[in-house]
Amino acid sequence: MFQLDLKSRKSIYEQVTDNLKELIMTGILASGEKLPSVRELSKTITVNPNTVQKAYRELERQGYIYTTSGVGTFVADISQIRVDAHALERARAAFDEAFREFLFLGLSFDDAQRIALEIMEQRRLSDD
Repeated sequence: MFQLDLKSRKSIYEQVTDNLKELIMTGILASGEKLPSVRELSKTITVNPNTVQKAYRELERQGYIYTTSGVGTFVADISQIRVDAHALERARAAFDEAFREFLFLGLSFDDAQRIALEIMEQRRLSDD
């Protein structure tokens, strides 16, 4: 379910957040599905409960999940997720940097574009 890389530059909290986002956006976790409690998930993935709590708070802030007091935490309707403008800008910059790297490798613009489109198509197919 989760893949945490202790050698990654990303913090464990960010990795937990990203893993949950991927599970939600790919439909593995469906809208309305109950998530494990903070304590349950922290035991399952062997991380500090505070780390899981921080990830849940961030996901709730971004609209991926919601909490019903006394009942639990649930996956939100992904059609209602609002785009984080700062995260979008960071993603655009990362994509630009990766595309420029293709060009720096000596690829023509058309070849670099073809590879980028192939990657996007592979992602689309793997998410279906």
